[in-house]
Amino acid sequence: MIKIRLKCFSQVKYALGTNEIIFELEDETFTDDLEKLVRKKAEGKLDNVTLSTAVNKKYISKNIELVDGDEVAFIPPVQGG
Repeated sequence: MIKIRLKCFSQVKYALGTNEIIFELEDETFTDDLEKLVRKKAEGKLDNVTLSTAVNKKYISKNIELVDGDEVAFIPPVQGG
């Protein structure tokens, strides 16, 4: 088992109702697996929202394996006004 810290911003924060969640996941869990889990937990509130992924404060462009202690953020498009 690995422990991952999910940082929630903007639409993700509102969809999940919190700014941080600790997940205990199986070994060999990848960022795409975590995103699917987060979207399911959001109960449709993140449908049609494109999310960028950051692991340990660095944007990634591919699916990577998570390791114990990683900090992940799924970041929606920047909104302004």
